[in-house]
Amino acid sequence: MLFEYAIVAGVLFGLFYSFLSIGLNLVFGVQRIVNLAHGDVIMIGGFASWELYYTYHLSPLISVLVVIPPAVLAGYVIYRLVAGPLSRAKDPEMLSLILFFGISQILEAIVTIVLGNNQRSLPSGAVISRPVQFLGQNYPGVWWIVAATSVPMIGLILLYLYKTKLGTATRAIMSDAVEAAAVGIDVRKVSAITFGVGLGITASVGAVAPFMLGGVDPSEGVNLTILAFAVIVIGSLGNIAGTVVGGVIFGLALELTQLYIPSWSSLIPYALLLLVLIVKPSGVLGRRLRSA
Repeated sequence: MLFEYAIVAGVLFGLFYSFLSIGLNLVFGVQRIVNLAHGDVIMIGGFASWELYYTYHLSPLISVLVVIPPAVLAGYVIYRLVAGPLSRAKDPEMLSLILFFGISQILEAIVTIVLGNNQRSLPSGAVISRPVQFLGQNYPGVWWIVAATSVPMIGLILLYLYKTKLGTATRAIMSDAVEAAAVGIDVRKVSAITFGVGLGITASVGAVAPFMLGGVDPSEGVNLTILAFAVIVIGSLGNIAGTVVGGVIFGLALELTQLYIPSWSSLIPYALLLLVLIVKPSGVLGRRLRSA
């Protein structure tokens, strides 16, 4: 029964990890920008959800949507001011590492100064108070709520990419930016919008992240960024569908390790990452990345 429990928990957490990572992969897929401030955006979304709940009694499930517009706008502005010029550099990945590392440190410092460095948490009763019984086992109801929230949010990104003209243009840029520009696509404008969308979906996961992570604090951004990178590398860099696969694999590996060899639970998922890189460097659903 413990094995079944770990499998179900692994899938539930895996969906959350996919939601947590998809914005990072979207940004990388379009402009090959390595956003080291990814985890800090999640952290800010978490603090926003906490503030909205305790100040305005707004459900975190509603905050998932409320935080998206300001994050999209902020992402669009950041791209226009900073990230756009990076995309025209000879080595955008390395320069983006340096730039967004600095942005990450600034965001962490600002949040610490304004809100302090204490961890904030949301009560599970903010969304659901009863456990959910499944296959004879009781699971925290909040796990199911977060997983159920993750699925449609991931679905919205996939609909954006595959069912809209802007999404079609985005995928064209992900495939080959030069060819996309040659057929009349405004690469800079579409990239700026997509960068904003990536930050929007990233901030939205922060609204429910405290339920799965135990809380939110200003220093957690780095760990969340590392986790997101592990997920998208396992699935495939630049492949949005691969993020879902990578998230579920990561979640299952973590839960099964916690069950059978708990002392290694923090190591095994990353050992799995190294194994994937050795066996199939392009990831489980790997495809050829576009050239710079």
